Amino acid sequence: MADASLTWLGHASFRLDTPGGKRVYVDPWLGNPKCPDSEKEPERIDVIALTHGHSDHVGETVELTKKFEPKAVVAMVELKGWLQGKGAKLDGLPGPNKGGTVDVEGLKFTLVNAFHSSSSDEGEYLGEAAGLVITLEDGRAIYFAGDTCVFSDMQLIGRIYSPELAVLPIGGHFTMDPREAGVACELLGVKRVVPCHYGTFPLLPGTPDELRQYASGVDVHALQPGESLTL
Repeated sequence: MADASLTWLGHASFRLDTPGGKRVYVDPWLGNPKCPDSEKEPERIDVIALTHGHSDHVGETVELTKKFEPKAVVAMVELKGWLQGKGAKLDGLPGPNKGGTVDVEGLKFTLVNAFHSSSSDEGEYLGEAAGLVITLEDGRAIYFAGDTCVFSDMQLIGRIYSPELAVLPIGGHFTMDPREAGVACELLGVKRVVPCHYGTFPLLPGTPDELRQYASGVDVHALQPGESLTL
């Protein structure tokens, strides 16, 4: 199998290229101010995975499903139903809930806990916010925390799924800040972390350098938008 790679597309949006050749978009808000022009028009999409329903995470999901017809859209059951009502072109599988796992051609997508809200811009309830564990074809797991504060049961995520890499928000205000993210690394037991959800707007002032102060012994991979990390 080929190497896997994770590309930051700005804010909380990522492209994951798996060892088996699948292309996964996580929280694809490709219109965010930090997304490079070269990444605004995907070449292909095999799976879209969403952590929650806020527009800075759902992004262009409806339009992307119509254009690329991905094999799966993984989202909380209420959120997936809402997407269908908005005209998204979806697979026939109902959305999972926390603890549920969706298998897609050798990949596993599991929704785990997060502490945050989830609604449309119009205030519609879109289920609870979730984190996301993606298990690759070779068995390695990546944890996307989504938008959340730190919480002690991150220990359970580490114990059950043993992620080798965590993607954590650090901006503060709407999510955890670098201090909380440092504790999250400890609870998860990870030695590699990719920070996100910072710097997009002035309200998100956390920085990777601050995270390094609170995450001793952890490799903080501070990607630039459009930059990739080999997994």
